[in-house]
Amino acid sequence: QVQLVESGGGLVQAGGSLRLSCAASGRTFSSHAMGWFRQAPGKEREFVATISWRLGITYYADSVKGRFTISRDNAKNTVYLQMNGLKPEDTAVYYCAADLNLGRLRGGAPDYWGQGTQVTVSS
Repeated sequence: QVQLVESGGGLVQAGGSLRLSCAASGRTFSSHAMGWFRQAPGKEREFVATISWRLGITYYADSVKGRFTISRDNAKNTVYLQMNGLKPEDTAVYYCAADLNLGRLRGGAPDYWGQGTQVTVSS
């Protein structure tokens, strides 16, 4: 079992930055691929970024590439999402997710989800 708790959301002006954190509990954290998804009001949840557990290989949605950076610290059981150059369209609830299978994670059907943290970007 893996439990995920996100933090770091908030209100920021366009062009600003936020850093989200996702603290995981469970002895197998370092074996899981980790990712971030988001869901804006009235829209479906969408993939943002993932990171593999062994080599730290990252993938990003085109909409955030070059602005967001995902990273992980296996010693601290934590994954991060550094968000720079935020835009109003980045406003959403951001969810952390984990799965042993990177493909299943990227497909949006991971075994574990966090409760979400709100990010609001004002124009």
